[in-house]
This record gives sequence, structure tokens and C-alpha cells, in this order.
Amino acid sequence: MNQKFDRRLTPARSDLAASYLKGQVEADCFKDGAPMEVRECIVDLRRDPRPDSSVDTQVLFGEGVQVYDEEEGWVWVQLHNDQYVGWIAANTLWSKLSRPTHRVCVPRTFIYPGPSIKLPPLQALPLGAEIEVVEARGDFLMTTNSCFIYGAHLAPIGENNPDFVAVAEKFLNAPYLWGGKSWMGIDCSGLVQISLLMSGYKAPRDSDMQEMQLGKPIDNHTALQRGDLIFWKGHVGIMRDEVTLLHANGSHMLVSSEPLSLVRDRNLQAGAGEITSYRRL
Repeated sequence: MNQKFDRRLTPARSDLAASYLKGQVEADCFKDGAPMEVRECIVDLRRDPRPDSSVDTQVLFGEGVQVYDEEEGWVWVQLHNDQYVGWIAANTLWSKLSRPTHRVCVPRTFIYPGPSIKLPPLQALPLGAEIEVVEARGDFLMTTNSCFIYGAHLAPIGENNPDFVAVAEKFLNAPYLWGGKSWMGIDCSGLVQISLLMSGYKAPRDSDMQEMQLGKPIDNHTALQRGDLIFWKGHVGIMRDEVTLLHANGSHMLVSSEPLSLVRDRNLQAGAGEITSYRRL
């Protein structure tokens, strides 16, 4: 495969590639793939089709994927939202595609079998999960498969939070998890991506992609403001104000809020290097 392609975003192997890559990559076979949808609350996307393979990212309930291959209970997919490529468990998908109308707008909410909080919940959905709502029943909204979610925990797609930092702040003290994208565990770039999604912006998944694509660079002497993104090699954080950084980090193994100057000094002492860029959306 031509080296200009990023393996994270390119569904191409020597034996198989997506049809839209014909003429751009070499492969034994090209396929259109089949669209499917995630029906579990949070699904790990792995680099290889093994349960002990590292998790590159996670896929949330309602997200669409394009399936190109299957191997012993695993499927090789490209995500529709951010184009990431990898392997997920086949039993987490179904071929009945919905037309999402709403997203979960709180850190976590339950799906019930009926419009009552006294019923045992079926699943717990993360912030950003996509739902197709068909009607209202009192305080609840009913989904296409006759399940119910508390209405105030859903927001219509297109009704975006104007302050993506306020979304990120909902994750304060959530545990750090490499590849994570929910309150159950989240990493630095996952925090940026999901927070921007809830504000109407589709951001790339990893911090190096975000540093290249999000916002515009600002001088390190420019006064920082809420919403500025701060990058290190392999790390990103969000400014809450002119001095305070919010970030999912391995130092605390949490999403924490602390002075940028403290983080910068700690990273230098740990050998993680200097800040590589400051960017403003």
C-alpha cells in the first residue's frame, strides 16, 4: 500500500481493500462492504481480531460501520463517523439500520423495557450514543424497538451544546482508559472528540490528527482562553480558562483539571517533552 495512506483510516490490506480505493492501493480483492449498526452500549475496536489485542478506540450505540471481512466472530470495519478502521466483535452489530434522531446528552442513561423507572433497565447508554425516537410517552421517549429512555437525557441531533468545554467538564474524575470514549473510561483525544461531537463538530480520533486538523495555531505568547487546545506529542488537553487545563491523563488515571503550568512542568520532568502547539477553534 502506498505510504501516504494512514492505516488507521484506510481499509486496505494486501488481500482485501474497500472498493473506493481501487486504483489507489494494491490488493487481491476489493469489496463494497455492508453497512451495519452497533447495538451494544460501548464496543471496543481492536487492531487485530483477538480479545487480547490493544483497543484503538471505541464505538458507541447507534454508530454505523462498513463491514468488509469476518473472521471467527470478528468483523473488519470502517467506522462511518470518524473513518477509523479495525476489528470489532460481530455479535455487537445488526443489519437493521436506524435513522438516528437524538443523542444521549448526559454522561450515562438507561434503556427501559417500558416507560417507568421502576422497571429493570436493559442497557446503560453513554453520552453521544445515537437513538431513533418514534414517539413520546409521558417523560419518556420510545425507540424503534419499543424501548424507553428518559426524555430529558436525550437531545435532538442538530441541537448542539454551544460550549464544548461544558460537555468535557461532565467527564471530570472519569477514569482514564486508553482508547476509551465514555464515562466508564476515556482518553485524552476521546475527550476532545466526544465533546466536540456534542457541539456539532466531527473531530478526528487521535491527538496527532486533531493537532493537524482542528482550529488554527496561536502563538505561545497569546493569552489563552476557554476552548483552546494544547498539544504534546501523543497528548491533548482543553483549556477551561486562561490558566486551567482539563485533560484525561495517565498521571492521575482520571480526567483532571489543573494549572497548565503544572502539567507542562510535570511532562518536562517525566521526559514527555515540551508543548508542541496551541490551537484555537
